[in-house]
Amino acid sequence: MKNTHRDKIVVIGAGNVGEAIAYTLMVRKQANDIVLIDVNEDRAKGAAIDIAHGTSFHKQVWVRQGGYEECKDAQMIIITAGIARKPGQTRLELAKTNVSIVRSITENIMKYAENPLLLVVSNPADIITKAVQETSGLPGNRVIGTGTSLDTARFRYNISTKLHVNVEDIQAYVVGEHGDSQVAVWSSAMVGGFPLEDYAKQVGVTLDKKEIAEHTKNGGAEVIGLKGATFYGIAMSVSNIVEAIMKDDSAILPAACVLDESFGEWAGVAVSLPCRIGWEGIETCLRIPMNEEEQAAMNKSVAILKDFWAQVKEQ
Repeated sequence: MKNTHRDKIVVIGAGNVGEAIAYTLMVRKQANDIVLIDVNEDRAKGAAIDIAHGTSFHKQVWVRQGGYEECKDAQMIIITAGIARKPGQTRLELAKTNVSIVRSITENIMKYAENPLLLVVSNPADIITKAVQETSGLPGNRVIGTGTSLDTARFRYNISTKLHVNVEDIQAYVVGEHGDSQVAVWSSAMVGGFPLEDYAKQVGVTLDKKEIAEHTKNGGAEVIGLKGATFYGIAMSVSNIVEAIMKDDSAILPAACVLDESFGEWAGVAVSLPCRIGWEGIETCLRIPMNEEEQAAMNKSVAILKDFWAQVKEQ
């Protein structure tokens, strides 16, 4: 359980995503000491000062720029650093570049931190989560990837708009890869305690599942095409995971982690499933009920990630 009176969170990477995360953590009062680390120290300092200026309207929170030594006593370290995919760049090329960056970051973290709790946001999320866990040598439960947390949020939002119901009443998950092979799990989806199909039938709505799943999968690309980047959605997703940890909630949330031997052929792969999350990180990773089609899609997603990692680690 928590044994400190000062909640300190370090955010590594002060780009759009890192800055949005730091701002969200401040507004939601989830830490009283937020440190931004970036190779561009001026960018990190500017972001910290900008956010700190707003605390006079809100709540006293220390927001500042710092170095890796700040990781020593942080309750949590959030990794957002990495480059965005460039035109003509393959997904594999991006992965190799960002894995190299994040491995260096992880090594710097481990110089100062003992048994840290790491939350990985950098893309490609599943591959980076695996790289951080392997490089750090930490147990799987101490390295949490955001994985399909934002995909799940988009999925629930898209369902709620079709059914004209509060998004908080939607219980549905996207699992597998945070990418093209992700799996929208329809068979166990619920609406306010009702099976999704039963609720839709009662209110006279026919759901185009394929269209909703595609819209969910392509949600990030749509936003990037319209405004050039996504950062608010992922910031709220990260904040949701942070809250479960800082409050020791034992909340069940979709997240990525390197699966242990109990998962058989999936073992050793970083992939998203519903997880119970609390102060020590991932308390347990859960097998979500799936029909045969969804199970086959999940097996395929894991196989894709396993093959992708085999290519990346060869660099």
